[in-house]
Amino acid sequence: MAIAATWAVAIYMRSQRPAWITLGAGARIGLITGLLAGWLAFGVNGCALFVQRFLLHQSSQIDADWKAFVEASNQASLQMVQQWSSWMTAADIAKMQANQAEFYALILTPEGHAGYILFSLAIYSAFLLIFAAAGGALGARLLAHAPRAEV
Repeated sequence: MAIAATWAVAIYMRSQRPAWITLGAGARIGLITGLLAGWLAFGVNGCALFVQRFLLHQSSQIDADWKAFVEASNQASLQMVQQWSSWMTAADIAKMQANQAEFYALILTPEGHAGYILFSLAIYSAFLLIFAAAGGALGARLLAHAPRAEV
């Protein structure tokens, strides 16, 4: 993503005479590049999930994989609670296990699954934005020539 943003800055700078750009402008160009890439990735993943679930009729496989993932995550959480049990009271452990059970019951619903996928895609898009803005700023720093003083 950083390379794509640097490339976008390089394309922008071709039209500039003299070739000079600030770090902020490079970061903004990178941010726009990241927004476009994030929207594209979000849309492609959403369409792929839609096609898998409804057009290819793989909903039972998707749901089975999701349930296995949630169960493995639940088991890991329960093991962690058992490791912490040496410094927790029995009431705290019971409360934590009840909260985990409630959370995993919510996550197993279709809304919980969709929310988890939506949140994951949003986090991935945020990372794309960060790397794109950094790549744009880096591209501006590396590719720009200092402005010449007029004599």
